[in-house]
Amino acid sequence: MHRLLLLFALLASYAIAQEVTLPLFAAVATSAAATEDESQNAPAPQAADQNQTPAPSAQNAVPISKQQPKRILGIMPNYRAVSAGAIPPPATPRQAFKIATLNSFDYSAFIFVGVTSAEAEWSNVHPKLGEGMKGFGRYYWHGFLDKTDRNYMVIWALPSVFHEDERFYARGKGRILTRAIYAASRVVITPDYHGHNTINAAEILGTGIAQGISRTYYPKSDRSIGALAVKFGYAIGRDAYTNMFREFWPDIATHILHRHP
Repeated sequence: MHRLLLLFALLASYAIAQEVTLPLFAAVATSAAATEDESQNAPAPQAADQNQTPAPSAQNAVPISKQQPKRILGIMPNYRAVSAGAIPPPATPRQAFKIATLNSFDYSAFIFVGVTSAEAEWSNVHPKLGEGMKGFGRYYWHGFLDKTDRNYMVIWALPSVFHEDERFYARGKGRILTRAIYAASRVVITPDYHGHNTINAAEILGTGIAQGISRTYYPKSDRSIGALAVKFGYAIGRDAYTNMFREFWPDIATHILHRHP
């Protein structure tokens, strides 16, 4: 299993460096290429005045106090967030694959898994995995696989199939409660490639598939429907909380920490 995990990491890194997708997902990549070709052949909108100065990009037009950084506090990856008011084009499958890889193999991901694994080992969440350093090692690679396969399912594979945009579009204004509800609801509602809200099938099904995959490497005592349901709820809840934190981070940075987001 450790060798498989290492091989998967190397393949993912190679795919990003070469800007190609893994052969395992060739069908999805072919579909993506057709979609990109269609968008490239579509007629470009004509400017009302050819002498007009080109408009600034959507990201640059957003006030700096509302912009979503690539990292929060220089540590937490925030690649899935879109600044309030920005309207970027839909993420292509290649871009979604890159985001999933960055989220999975960023240095902070290894730290996060280490912290959660230590907590789980200390709480003896999975007794069959053991205790001490040996037990921690087992908790670690189980947790890393949980996080990685879910990232690729939720951020890349299923969004490419369902034509969903799994990025988080910050609202940036309005009442605190309204913004909090909006941010949390993005785990069940997301825009499609045309900007229309739809059921977030990638989040829900992707999390469920990842839990199903985990049955192949967790002890039999941890494969019950109840245990999987708890993990499913925790994963969805964690994403909802993360979205709320993303939504309010520019305000926290600007008004409380007195710094740029």
